Amino acid sequence: MWQEFKKFAVKGNVIDLAVGVIIGGAFGKIVSSLVNDIIMPIFGVISGGIDLAEKSLTVGNAVIKYGAFIQSVIDFFIISFSIFIFIKLLQRRKAVEEQKPTAEPAPSKEELLLTEIRDLLKQQNQQR
Repeated sequence: MWQEFKKFAVKGNVIDLAVGVIIGGAFGKIVSSLVNDIIMPIFGVISGGIDLAEKSLTVGNAVIKYGAFIQSVIDFFIISFSIFIFIKLLQRRKAVEEQKPTAEPAPSKEELLLTEIRDLLKQQNQQR
């Protein structure tokens, strides 16, 4: 069982996934800061000083923080849009690289030798 786990954990896909999760977490923090520290204050100024994160509704003893929910939804859309743009740029770059003409690889020693033998055989057949 340990050997199977080691095979699974060391596979390239699992490591790539782990790196993606770590980078995604860091990216999420950046976007959350963008929303909390830049976008929402601007929204507050535009909306007449309303701090959306502090908006809540009290029902009995329960406090419903709908402002925080709206801010989380805005975070989600900004993160989703940013990832969408990033993926589109990567796909465009990959498509450009695939369209580049690839140079013909140099013939191997065997191919050169076979070509030489073929040419010699052609010359012998023409001389007859």
